[in-house]
Amino acid sequence: MNKLFKRDFTMVVIGQIISLFGNAILRFALPLYLLRETNSSSLFGAVTACSFIPMVIFSLFGGIIADRKNKRNIMVVLDFATAAVILIFSFALGKILLVPLMIAVLMILYGISGIYQPAVQASIPLIIEKEMLMQGNAVINMVSTLAGLLGPIIGGILFGAFGIMPILYISVGCFIFSAIMEIFIHIPFEKNTDGKSVLGAVGSDLSDSFKFIKNEKPIFLSVLGILALFNLILSAMMIVGIPVIVVQILGMSDAALGITQGAMGLGGLAGGIIAGAAAEKIRLKNGYVILIICSLAAFFMGISVFEAIPKNVGYIIITAVSFGAMCASTMFSVSMMTAVQQQTPSNLLGKIMAVIIAVSGCSQPVGQAVYGVLFDVFADKPYLVMIGAAVLAMAVSLYSKKVFAVLENEAPMK
Repeated sequence: MNKLFKRDFTMVVIGQIISLFGNAILRFALPLYLLRETNSSSLFGAVTACSFIPMVIFSLFGGIIADRKNKRNIMVVLDFATAAVILIFSFALGKILLVPLMIAVLMILYGISGIYQPAVQASIPLIIEKEMLMQGNAVINMVSTLAGLLGPIIGGILFGAFGIMPILYISVGCFIFSAIMEIFIHIPFEKNTDGKSVLGAVGSDLSDSFKFIKNEKPIFLSVLGILALFNLILSAMMIVGIPVIVVQILGMSDAALGITQGAMGLGGLAGGIIAGAAAEKIRLKNGYVILIICSLAAFFMGISVFEAIPKNVGYIIITAVSFGAMCASTMFSVSMMTAVQQQTPSNLLGKIMAVIIAVSGCSQPVGQAVYGVLFDVFADKPYLVMIGAAVLAMAVSLYSKKVFAVLENEAPMK
């Protein structure tokens, strides 16, 4: 481990711990603040939908920017920029209409995230030795997962006890401290000399990616369709539905919502560990079974809000199901991405992965906006929304069986 935790990598890891924790408590507290203040599922769904759009778009740009600009400078500038945005938001809160202010801030924050994380990932191979790359990536991923686990729990406790302002000031301090640390990191950088602008590079990269998919791997189009439908139907429902159910329908505390979202982070961690330990036993052709498990999670969420179910019992069901759904989802993501990586040429790998993430994620904001309205319309019968989502997701899961079988049988690239 001494070979891994050298000066520059250690500083990147510490910077990530601080920055991602600040991000995690913000992503928990800001949407919760909106839901508490407006008490409107429709507004909550619309605002969260808008906030996801820049992340989808900028995920296409992030890798290309990271390849063409100094990665350390990207991280420093974006951490300082995030601190400035939150500081401005804290001064504007109460002086400007909440909904447009929240939309603007969340869109900026998610857009920054879409650029920031590729810069971090692209810097790792440059600051550690090749034989330590797997361990280095594992450390960075674990830091991200732990931030996603602890951020909502601590954020829920702080929000419930002190409100939104202390969380804003803590996050500003996190981003400033992280940016100052990153100034002293040395990441090798060679200026790109192909003469293309970032926009020009994005255009040519997207063209290359879609040509490869159309001509060499048309099965990827079916995979994209399944992922987009699943994000539209199930992922969007959980992003909007879990806070609405816990806070509005079950009437639980902010700390309780933090524990539920922390359970999702723990589920992601468990899914990653299981996928790594049982990598040889997880077959992509059985991926539809994992999607069925996720669909059943939505069904049990619907049951949890039946009038006959005590609210405390319903909350336990929601939290347990959230853990299980995230665990299964992570296992599926690992097996899916591994198959795509094995069947994509190395010179197109980053581009294809960016296209898959961006295109499959495009449907999610639409779903979030729709579910926000549905939870308002069916406020007295929310189980109809969740059970309906479960049925639709189950149909997609069963259809995916044939697609995943074909994908698994495709020959890997040499």
